[in-house]
Amino acid sequence: MTRRPPTMVDIARAAGVSPMTVSRAFKGGGLVSETARAAVMKAADELGYVFDSTASALRSQRSDFVAVTIPSINNANFANTVRGLSDGLRERGLQILLGYTDYDVQAEEALIAQLLRRRPEAMVVTGGTHTDRARMLLEKAAIPVVEIWDLPDRPIGHVVGFSNAAAIGALVDHLVALGRSRIAFIGGEAERDTRGSDRRRGFIAAMQRHGLDATRLVDAGPPPISMAEGAQSMADLLRRLPDTDAVICVSDLSAFGALSECQRQGIDVPGQVAVAGFGDYEIAAVCVPPLTTVNPFPLQIGREAASLILKALDGKLSDPAILHIDPELLSRASSMGK
Repeated sequence: MTRRPPTMVDIARAAGVSPMTVSRAFKGGGLVSETARAAVMKAADELGYVFDSTASALRSQRSDFVAVTIPSINNANFANTVRGLSDGLRERGLQILLGYTDYDVQAEEALIAQLLRRRPEAMVVTGGTHTDRARMLLEKAAIPVVEIWDLPDRPIGHVVGFSNAAAIGALVDHLVALGRSRIAFIGGEAERDTRGSDRRRGFIAAMQRHGLDATRLVDAGPPPISMAEGAQSMADLLRRLPDTDAVICVSDLSAFGALSECQRQGIDVPGQVAVAGFGDYEIAAVCVPPLTTVNPFPLQIGREAASLILKALDGKLSDPAILHIDPELLSRASSMGK
């Protein structure tokens, strides 16, 4: 026999209050005494009651959640960004509804449409490149929109991000200053990973600025690029261009793979080849030798995005806010001078 879930009427009867008092207690209304609220919560716990926020949202026109899209759910940096968002929104009782796009702008478009049907209080999207329809949906949503991890040329609303191209350009400058000149770049398919594409673009521009060959480019396949794909790409690079004296990888995971491949082949890092990554993952600091990398401050990105959302919901932002994050270059043993 199917058991009937407890209702507000059941909670009211058990707590000795009215159903309206039960409703106000769960909504956090100020018209309920602490004694009555405690009785309601005790009865709810004993009966296993779960407040139906969907019905409440239909009446109040509030959903109490923020929709967030990220490219990958197993990326530590994006996980930290979501944690920063969650920490910042929790004080207002806002929760996150999360979806991932798998680095596909068409998938992002469909996901944005689905999430907007749930009437979120605000929307956070990773990156600044979207389909025309996705842009239109976000522009007409009439809610705060925050683009993160990028500095788009045409912001939809608020932005918390940095220049991926400039961050990699700084890595190139660092390696050149250490005496490296035959530098390669390992990344994913440029058409799919827009942030990776920007890093590749930054690499080419910086190499050309130094008057160096910018054609040592390795396409490691669809993003995200794994350790195994980083290792395979490094093997391909060393076979084609054995005189390469430095390599910049699109992420720390691929850089760790490249480092491991060098060790397998008996190639000294950094003596023969310097290796650098991006992201400041935990593995970058503990591998041997530790990886030179860039810290994009993913937790800060999430916290700043949450702060913008709360200000926007409170009507404290009359114009779109553009917050620049300054990534930090972390020079470690994998890129020491020759």
